[in-house]
Amino acid sequence: MEFDPTRDYPLGAHRPDLVATPSGVRLSDITLDALRAGLLDADDIRATAETIRRQAAVALAAGRRPLAENLERAAELAIVPADTVLEIYTALRPDRATAEELEAWARRLENDFDAPRTAAFVREAKDVYERRGLLVKDERRHASI
Repeated sequence: MEFDPTRDYPLGAHRPDLVATPSGVRLSDITLDALRAGLLDADDIRATAETIRRQAAVALAAGRRPLAENLERAAELAIVPADTVLEIYTALRPDRATAEELEAWARRLENDFDAPRTAAFVREAKDVYERRGLLVKDERRHASI
């Protein structure tokens, strides 16, 4: 049966067959008892990019375009290592990065992680930060990007 964003939401209730974790654990196997027994780890409780994209389709079908766009970016980030996401988050805080550093993050998102929407978001932030004077001024400083 094909996924229908107008009928199949919430996925966990109506289409649990479409919900699995990156490690392949089914939704029905994610329980407190399994967690307490040490049968689950961090990958067992994360959403896959596919599941997040289905949530984006639900949001779009409900007329919630901004939420759908955020979920599409989240789907791109689902494969990005958590420490890299934290580094990007830190770089996006005001006065934490140069324009060149943010551009380097955008290129890395596109080239290493196939995340063009998120790269566009980083570039948009860079442009806004440039206009508002929120970038680090010292261009000699180098981050590990």
